[in-house]
Amino acid sequence: MVDSSANIDIDQLKTEYLKKIANVQTPGDLEQLRIQALGKKGNVTALLKTLSQLPIEKRKDFGQKVNLVKDDISNAIDHRKNILDDAILNEKLHHDILDLSLPIPAQTIGKIHPISQVIDEVIEIFGNMGFSVMEGPDIEDDFHNFTALNIPPEHPARQMHDTFYLHNDDKHNNSYVLRTHTSPVQIRTMENTQPPIRIIAPGRTYRSDSDMTHTPMFHQVEGLVIDKTTNFSHLKGCLRDFCQAFFGVDDVVMRFRPSYFPFTEPSAEVDIGCTRRDDTLHIGAGDDWLEILGSGMVNPKVLRACNINPDEYQGFAFGIGIERLAMLKYGIPDLRQFFDSDLRWCDHYGFSPLEIASLVRGLTV
Repeated sequence: MVDSSANIDIDQLKTEYLKKIANVQTPGDLEQLRIQALGKKGNVTALLKTLSQLPIEKRKDFGQKVNLVKDDISNAIDHRKNILDDAILNEKLHHDILDLSLPIPAQTIGKIHPISQVIDEVIEIFGNMGFSVMEGPDIEDDFHNFTALNIPPEHPARQMHDTFYLHNDDKHNNSYVLRTHTSPVQIRTMENTQPPIRIIAPGRTYRSDSDMTHTPMFHQVEGLVIDKTTNFSHLKGCLRDFCQAFFGVDDVVMRFRPSYFPFTEPSAEVDIGCTRRDDTLHIGAGDDWLEILGSGMVNPKVLRACNINPDEYQGFAFGIGIERLAMLKYGIPDLRQFFDSDLRWCDHYGFSPLEIASLVRGLTV
């Protein structure tokens, strides 16, 4: 049976380990101490295993005291680990000095990032169709990001797990978010521009999502056409011409599947034909389909929110992910690599400044 003298042993054990932890000099030695104290066969763990040998009336107090000692040792280890990690980092920074005055090697040539390249290509293609480029703020209010787009208060897209909400000091109690799409640029354009309207809105967007196929920050380009005669066939023709020009193929086959978006009605997901062989993807007529974008006719409720008469005007809208376009066209396998800041990756997938697309030069790659 374990008597009250065990309490003295616990206090001594705690004192000894706290002293050792405070004096340890390397992360490796600290880890050995952690295992020695808190591991499966550690000294503190062994004390907990003696609970069954105690009288029932003493087990609670003894168990609580051992757990407190366990927490104190664990906290001390974490604190010491932070100190050691900081010391190692400071030492590394002290020795790894970058001399910014050194000349750039003659063979080093900067490359255009694939994201920038694709944005320029998209602007060039739609520019030749008569679209203007519009921009808007990355921080948006609730009205422009949600309400004006016919996204109701209970819609899942408004929830915290999808949207980055910002701290609100606005005296009018407006909610502010990092924009979840570039659609607010369309809203601001319709508020301030009399139809006809023909614009694209490329830019960064943000959503609280991160895995192999999603990143918290990504790029979109959205298009909007508003006039008195535009219809769904114009939308199909516009997207067909874009895909033919962007992918450089004449045999693009497209499929429009019924879908749902609050801001368009009717809505459609757009697939293009492709062929998958030997771990390669070929865009064009084939035996498979690949989803590339969402589109539809602008919902009359959206037009009314922007003070445009839906009985007089109508139009279409679409949205495309820039990263997705880059991956499909240039064979980039992993979405996360776009944001790794790896110069070797950019050197491999990047583009010469002479290959930048523009309305003057056209598509140069």
